[in-house]
Amino acid sequence: MTKTSNLTEGNILKALFRIAIPIMGTSFVQMAYNMTDMIWVGKIGSRAVAAVGTAGFFTWLAMAFILIPKIGAEVGVAQSVGKKDMDEAKVYIKHSIQMIVCLALLYAFTLITFRKPLIGFFNLGEIDIINNAIIYLVIIACGLIFYFINPVFTAIFNGYGESKTPFVINSIGLIVNMILDPVLILGIGPFPRLEVAGAAIATVIAQATVTIIFITKVRKRTELFSGLNLLTSPDMAHLSRIIKLGFPVALQSGLFTVFAMIIARIIAQWGPIPIAVQKVGSQIEAVSWMTAGGFQTAMSAFVGQNYGAKKWPRVFRGYFTGITIMSIIGILTTCLLFFAAKPLFSIFIEEEETIRYGVVYLRILAFSQLFMCIEATTAGAFNGLGKTIPPSIVGIVFNGLRIPAALILSSTSLGLNGVWWAISISSIFKGIVLATWYMIMLKRNPETKELK
Repeated sequence: MTKTSNLTEGNILKALFRIAIPIMGTSFVQMAYNMTDMIWVGKIGSRAVAAVGTAGFFTWLAMAFILIPKIGAEVGVAQSVGKKDMDEAKVYIKHSIQMIVCLALLYAFTLITFRKPLIGFFNLGEIDIINNAIIYLVIIACGLIFYFINPVFTAIFNGYGESKTPFVINSIGLIVNMILDPVLILGIGPFPRLEVAGAAIATVIAQATVTIIFITKVRKRTELFSGLNLLTSPDMAHLSRIIKLGFPVALQSGLFTVFAMIIARIIAQWGPIPIAVQKVGSQIEAVSWMTAGGFQTAMSAFVGQNYGAKKWPRVFRGYFTGITIMSIIGILTTCLLFFAAKPLFSIFIEEEETIRYGVVYLRILAFSQLFMCIEATTAGAFNGLGKTIPPSIVGIVFNGLRIPAALILSSTSLGLNGVWWAISISSIFKGIVLATWYMIMLKRNPETKELK
């Protein structure tokens, strides 16, 4: 095992930062894909942003399927590495790749076949927005295999403790996307102005580039990928464990997206501007939750390797080290969203009315950032232990409560702002409840008593 991949020895803070910084960088790269699209699509107008945002719900929903093999690969590889059993790690890698390819093909077929009723669910009422949303959805679906498999390759390397490789590869894809977006969306030089379709094509080409580089890289990593025969039948025992690990997280992600779709339908009664505000605002807020999501993955790998190596004191201390780091980031993000709301939103949209709505959105969401960071870090610790159910229960319950809360609060004098408050308050409760659950688990574990 290389020094880079071994998280079971040495200074905990350094080990966490060594794996977390590239993972958070990769998360920012993923965020930047969407941000780049929004910046250039935003130059066309709010209606184009609303179209991309609406279709984007279905790529968001795709994460529910991606997360099953992704979490299975991440946790399975991390725990196998901790046990120094690379043959077992390869089994998880093989099954995860087999599963993600099948899921990608099935989901893409579904999106293309039912594209009209899927977009029709949102009751957009504007024919140009509907048509653009369908065009974007179909193009993205055609390249969905790349969108699905890249996170699994990333998870395999992260679970191994080598987070720099996927960061570099995904960064190359981002550069490709940043170059192609203005060229294809606005029609620079000899290229036609494709607008929404151009954003989709740029994303597919960038994701395909990442996949090609990953495949080139893995062919050289014999310690992880040698001897894999993806055409052989899967082992049901390992397949079941991957599903057991990934399904609770996938269910949470899928329901989160469904709840968000319902919230979007509630928001639609105020017109296309609030839809665009939520889409752009979520991209800005992603500075916080992508950072937290990256650290969640790092915590999962750290805990997974140390749990596999039976080094419980490092599991215990690593969690509190991670919480301290992410609390600082959460507080800083709160200040950023609250005090710099207008200049941040102005980067994406030039229309004054949309900016006014956006400033209010960001300031309300700012109050939840610390708790969202705590939730993500704690979820990573649970996942590393192979206990993926507690974070999923907390996420599903409080995300689901957003719908009645949004309906109740928006019917008061708060109006549209009541929807934003419902989202923010639920995030606060998720962080408090999940961290409390983890603390109780630590307190009841006899191996931690002497450490407290």
